[in-house]
Amino acid sequence: MHKLDLPHTLRTAPFTLTTAQELGVPPARLRGGDIAHVSRGLYRPSNWNFELEAAARALSEASPAAWISHVTAARIEGLLLPPWLSDSTELHLSKPRSLPETRRKGVTGHSVLAWEDEVEEINAIRISTRSRTWLDLARHLSLSELICMGDQLIRVPRPQFEERSQPFATLEGLHSLVARHPNLQGVVRAREALEMMRVGAGSAPETLLRLAMGDANLPDPDLQLALRPEDPNSPTCDLGYRRHRLAIQYDGGHHLQAPQSLSDRRRDKAFRSAGWDVLAFDKDDLAQGFEKAVVRIKRALRAARRDHTAASGFADET
Repeated sequence: MHKLDLPHTLRTAPFTLTTAQELGVPPARLRGGDIAHVSRGLYRPSNWNFELEAAARALSEASPAAWISHVTAARIEGLLLPPWLSDSTELHLSKPRSLPETRRKGVTGHSVLAWEDEVEEINAIRISTRSRTWLDLARHLSLSELICMGDQLIRVPRPQFEERSQPFATLEGLHSLVARHPNLQGVVRAREALEMMRVGAGSAPETLLRLAMGDANLPDPDLQLALRPEDPNSPTCDLGYRRHRLAIQYDGGHHLQAPQSLSDRRRDKAFRSAGWDVLAFDKDDLAQGFEKAVVRIKRALRAARRDHTAASGFADET
């Protein structure tokens, strides 16, 4: 077969021997210089530029009893990962313990105990569910990193901005999942993370700010706190204390864009007009571990308490 006769789908992404055979490609053609043999039953175009999802799809197809897992699954599923893993090209494959270990070049294999509903298929890739991926990574991530990912899973999405109306997971569901695997490495950290996860965090920095506040023994703030709870269109703050009229915001990079910046100013003005104090933090505060942010929050809470005490004293005198 002439080099140009190779089907287009085999010239653009990794593929399996089975796929090539189904397309009528003879074995001899797979030894051509434009094709690289990756591992047993798995090939790729020699000039192919690595793309994680395409590699995972071919690996999944070549391993029908296994599934993509761990960091690979987290990246494909769009889960929050720490910077040192956010661009990982690792390929992780999990198999039931009853099957032989995975022995493929460039692939990290795992022999695990998994229930049927802990594996699903996404875009022709057999892959661990987001909840199971979170649990698998419990032994590899720090506690705060695991909480950030967990908060992402249980966050209630905004249908007007996302193509879903339900969270990826619930605290109840994650507790049940953890209970299924009492002997899994990392399960103790997963249990600890569950106790510190909260519905309402919109980003990892918001979670990290909340954790920093907890480490400083500050009161647990409300999340996505609405200025007017009875109004569905009310402006909200990321974290806050209604009793002390303190709104706390974390403004990420997208908040620098003109439309979002205008929306932020309107939001802050609404809170201030209602007598609230507004504190806004950004990536510089994140880089400092929110140390200065915590000091500012403590100061604002002390001032709010003094004002409340003074107001109460004035009321008593009158």
